[in-house]
Amino acid sequence: MKLHCEVEVVSRHLPALGLRNRGKGVRAVLSLCQQAPRTQPRPRAGGERGGRHHACLFISTLKDKLGTRYEQLKENIEQFFTKFVDEGKATVRLKEPPVDICLSKANSSSLKGFLSAMRLAHRGCDVEAPLLTFTPVKTSEFEKFKTKMVITSKKDYPLNKNFPYSLEHLQTSYCGLARVDIRMLSLKNLRKLDLSHNHIKKLPATIGDLIHLQELNLNDNHLESFSVALCQSTLQKSLRSLDLSKNKIKALPVQFCQLQELTDLKLDDNELIRLPFKMGQLTNLRFLSAARNKLPFLPSEFKNLSLEYLDLFGNIFEQPEVLPVIKLQMPLTLLESSARAVLYNRIPYGSHIIPFHLCQDLDTAKTCVCGRFCLSCFIQGTTTMNLHSVAHTVVLVDNMGGTEAPVVSYFCSLTCYVNSCDMLM
Repeated sequence: MKLHCEVEVVSRHLPALGLRNRGKGVRAVLSLCQQAPRTQPRPRAGGERGGRHHACLFISTLKDKLGTRYEQLKENIEQFFTKFVDEGKATVRLKEPPVDICLSKANSSSLKGFLSAMRLAHRGCDVEAPLLTFTPVKTSEFEKFKTKMVITSKKDYPLNKNFPYSLEHLQTSYCGLARVDIRMLSLKNLRKLDLSHNHIKKLPATIGDLIHLQELNLNDNHLESFSVALCQSTLQKSLRSLDLSKNKIKALPVQFCQLQELTDLKLDDNELIRLPFKMGQLTNLRFLSAARNKLPFLPSEFKNLSLEYLDLFGNIFEQPEVLPVIKLQMPLTLLESSARAVLYNRIPYGSHIIPFHLCQDLDTAKTCVCGRFCLSCFIQGTTTMNLHSVAHTVVLVDNMGGTEAPVVSYFCSLTCYVNSCDMLM
């Protein structure tokens, strides 16, 4: 029985000697083998089961294919640490020798099976899987530890075998994919996924289960939307670079701004008619490119961004309206008053507390220049903003050398509007 993963063997004597372990795992193959009696020749592969002879553990690396042998497992395991087993991590603490065997970057299901077998070996029970006699690990075994795979043609795309589970960078471009291959979604160590230049129309919500994914490239596909489910997945904490350029996206959901770890965002050559009006929440964003879309104006919170690079060339920016759009209603409706109170006081809400449509109303509430919120009762005005106020490097927005763009502002009351009249003029 074998397990492919990264291993670090930590001696518990080191701290007492004032020494430290190097703190880095190496690619290894763990083999759970049968231990034949010293007075008899070892049985042939597949012959004896784990119940007849005690099990032993071999740890083999590329530099040491013969491996390090831990002969006695029966009643020799002090503790299993499995809190992060679903992430492919675990630690096995042996009594003798006094070492901790730290496992990482393993396939979670394979790791669970291997640990179960070790538990049985510790108890002296029969291990369900046959235990083979140990043979030195071949170099080909370590090919399964591949961390990067680049496929740029349809003929090279693997149809009959799985991707190496240890992949951290996978590129499958120009492969004619119409959907995301479900096999990719089991690559829990994936940090960079490049699906550019395909024919993908929809993204599965399970992409959000790739907890380490930092870069996602979907350039030149047939996407029409980016789902709310993805915006509310674990991508909120991991995703830093997103390329959605050359698709057919008309609008991004307001929840898109929950991807607050984003530093690079490319939206060029889509059909965007607006940006999420809570763009200002993307506080880590440094690179934004949304050229050649159909944006008539920018959202009010755009002014809160702090960018290094901004490209909005080729949009259909409109001239600011001279007169504001007035949607004030006095006195405020009960819905408007309640919504403002919930948002201003940061009262938690959700579909398990209030109806779903009210949650949507609260999610899409406008922010007044004073910092308060408004639902459907507001004054809307448009002003012009020099893009250099939010970005160090700005690509000209038109062929006339302009660096200004219209920005929509909202006012929760007549007082806020009057106080901001100078700005609007």
